[in-house]
Amino acid sequence: MTLDVIAHFHSPLTSKFGIPRQSGLVECLEGDIVFQPAYRNPDYVRGLEGFDYIWLIWAFSANAHNDVRATVRPPLLGGNEAMGVLATRSPYRPNPIGLSSVRLQGITFDEKHGPVLHVVGADLMDGTPIYDIKPYVEYADAHVGVRNGFVDKREWKSLHVVFGNDTANCFFDDEREVVRSLLSLDPRPQYHDDPQRIYGMPYAGRDIRFRVDGGILTVVDVVEFQE
Repeated sequence: MTLDVIAHFHSPLTSKFGIPRQSGLVECLEGDIVFQPAYRNPDYVRGLEGFDYIWLIWAFSANAHNDVRATVRPPLLGGNEAMGVLATRSPYRPNPIGLSSVRLQGITFDEKHGPVLHVVGADLMDGTPIYDIKPYVEYADAHVGVRNGFVDKREWKSLHVVFGNDTANCFFDDEREVVRSLLSLDPRPQYHDDPQRIYGMPYAGRDIRFRVDGGILTVVDVVEFQE
């Protein structure tokens, strides 16, 4: 079976580092879905404006190699326990396909790109290929009161984010809240615990540099990328 790429995702997050680990965790994170030329006919999205949420079926295109693993170590478990890959949402799968539910904010149309979908809460990096889009239907897709495996046993601990050295002034108000939400999820590999180490998260043409000590993440610098 051959899958056609029907669209690409556009986001201020240009690398895997810092991407939310699930969709919906950063509800203020905006992104756009731009269709490939063959799918820019407005008829493809007729009626989609009536849905609040949509499913995205997409490719883990940033994986540098085709690494399929039977077991993986989920970040929620601190990287210390192995689970079967099919019991997780790891990108190292038999087929590198992702599934995300995102909120559809609106659809605009222009002569060059045709219909453009504006969404929030995605866990896709900039340039991610999208294979398909389906409407989210509450009566069929929402299951309340169900078991969630190891997720029920662990709670993700958010970090307290502090902007040091006037770094908060490097962002508009809405940008700052997006950055704060992203960083609070702790983008570091879970086996890293060096309070002196400086990390960098690319965001909208800037490198956000930070360190983590205990439960506090401090932004120490924001550097513009040179073109």
